Amino acid sequence: MASRTQADPGGPRDFASRRPRLCFVGPLTGAKPGYVVTQGVRLSGHFRDAGYPVIAVSKSPNRFVRLLDIAWTVLRRAGRIDILVVHVYGGASFIVEDVASLLGRRAGHRIVMLLHGGAMPEFLLRHPRWCRRVLNRADALVAPSPYLARVIESRDFSCRIIPNVIDLKLYRYRQRRALGPRLLWMRSFHPVYNPLMAIRLLERLRVSHPEATLVMGGQDKGMQAEARSLAARLGLSDRVRFPGFLDMEAKVREGEAADIFINTSHVDNMPVAVIEAGALGLPVVSTMVGGIADLLTDGGTALLTPDDDVEAMAGAVRRLLGDPDLSARLSANGRQLAERSDWERVRPRWEELFAELLSASERGQHEAIHVRH
Repeated sequence: MASRTQADPGGPRDFASRRPRLCFVGPLTGAKPGYVVTQGVRLSGHFRDAGYPVIAVSKSPNRFVRLLDIAWTVLRRAGRIDILVVHVYGGASFIVEDVASLLGRRAGHRIVMLLHGGAMPEFLLRHPRWCRRVLNRADALVAPSPYLARVIESRDFSCRIIPNVIDLKLYRYRQRRALGPRLLWMRSFHPVYNPLMAIRLLERLRVSHPEATLVMGGQDKGMQAEARSLAARLGLSDRVRFPGFLDMEAKVREGEAADIFINTSHVDNMPVAVIEAGALGLPVVSTMVGGIADLLTDGGTALLTPDDDVEAMAGAVRRLLGDPDLSARLSANGRQLAERSDWERVRPRWEELFAELLSASERGQHEAIHVRH
């Protein structure tokens, strides 16, 4: 029988000599302009660029269309998938994740579930049986932070930590020391990210620093109009700018023009926006919620304040403005933190996991052949 070559993606796999065929499933709308670039988009793109056979689905912003797209792809292309990487967010999208993992399990794929979001712990508490049934299908569970890993392990699952990934070379680093009160906020305009706190912060800060400004960039998830209205009511319309969604070029441009990054979230895990701020050299002031305490250290890589405490955050910003040595330390340490998420450092950890899964598949094949004979 003629041997299969790497150009034949439909034939039996030689796990010892070929890279696994990967299928990333989840919300991949970030592949389109104007949408947040998710880890699914980043990882599938990086592995495709590295020469891996990659399927990535779905780019549809509609959850129901995304479900059909994912189900059809996993069924139709089952013979071209070795490892199914399911991005798990919980909430309403858990239906999609349930169906995708069920189809993947029935097709015999190795399944990796990559957990996301500071809201996952609450979802696990509210739906313990559903979550256990779905998570039990995974050959490996991965979390980007110790925070989520602890939550999963407390439910008797094994979970490894692989950080969220950025491409560090895209972020031009500049160490900050003597700062101006130029603030940057960069999340989606959604209640969990508490955008109104950023505007109230600016109001407090202008008492001592009337020249303070704020840039609020991000996709509108229903609160941008309210944020604009609050800025107008507080007389800050000329001090707050809303540039809309920021693509990579715009992120770098706005980051270079700013001096301090503020993160006002009510709920968080391992926010890529904070990692990106560190990559650019922006000192970070953040609420200490969810996984933030695992990602950042107060006085080391950021200044941390209680959730929704505007006075405390204003005090932290003023502290930075008055202490160049502290600002320089946070700026340098933030860049070092971002380096841990660089693709070149994260890639080997994913490849180690894939090798383990392929080795287990190979052992299973040998055992099946032995039983048949």
